[in-house]
Amino acid sequence: MTTSLALAELFQAVADPSRLRLLVLLREMELTVGELAQVLGQSQPRVSRHLKILSDARLIERRKEGSWVFLQPGPETLVDPLFALIAAAGDEPAERQFEADRARLAAVRADRAEAAARYFAAHAAEWDQIRSLHVADSEVEAAIREALGDGAIGQLVDIGTGTGRMIELFGTHAQKSIGIDRSTEMLRLARVKLESAGVQAVSLRQGDMYALPLPDGEADVVLLHQVLHYAQSPAAAIQEGARLLRPGGRLLIIDFAPHDREELRDTAQHARLGFADEAVIGWLRDVGLEARVVRHLEGGELTVTLWAGVLPARRGTERKAA
Repeated sequence: MTTSLALAELFQAVADPSRLRLLVLLREMELTVGELAQVLGQSQPRVSRHLKILSDARLIERRKEGSWVFLQPGPETLVDPLFALIAAAGDEPAERQFEADRARLAAVRADRAEAAARYFAAHAAEWDQIRSLHVADSEVEAAIREALGDGAIGQLVDIGTGTGRMIELFGTHAQKSIGIDRSTEMLRLARVKLESAGVQAVSLRQGDMYALPLPDGEADVVLLHQVLHYAQSPAAAIQEGARLLRPGGRLLIIDFAPHDREELRDTAQHARLGFADEAVIGWLRDVGLEARVVRHLEGGELTVTLWAGVLPARRGTERKAA
């Protein structure tokens, strides 16, 4: 009787030209089944069968985003040695096939860019209206950069990532960046934007600010950039963001000071018309963070404020142990 060996099953999973091509493609970027079928020139059912074999071997992972499912390589400890073996094999015909597949990814990128452009065009007027009410974005971004400092960020989590602008600005200083947004359309826009900007080590995920799809203590920096005014329960959103922090980690909130632009409730779906310093500082302290007001940026009808909370090392250790 033949004994089943996990290593043998792993090699059986990649013992097919199409599955090797799929694995190499997913190392380039996250892709859907339809996009993979487009690149390989195969039917979606056939590609799905190959993907199931790779998934059962833990060589790829699936991530649901609305009605879409994105695929990506499995754990680095498992797939990186396999990619090293592929590179060391020196198989020239295989490398030519991989390169041809990468070239066909241009069509996928073009389709994504077109969809993102349509979404941006449909909402540009709304975004421009908000921008016209406060100081220039460049001034806000400079203040965020100053608050974060010039050093390495570690793991960055951007809650309500929108177009991915924060990751575009600060992802190059992060070991890894995770952008979370409830809107699948915004995630597609961010995906195109970040890929065009060449930002590496980024994962974009669909999720709710009150129930983030991440474990405790995983982040060094958490950003809530122009997100809190959409929250019906800002304190709960802050608590969920603070949950992600490692000891010494920072939560940075960028939002509006109190204002009376009531029309923003209807035109831009703002649930809150800004926040008083004492309210935000209180919410940060309630979840165990050392809190302070970083800066008020005046100069428009709306004042932009930066608030910061830091999880102390001793307090963080106690909370994690609990």
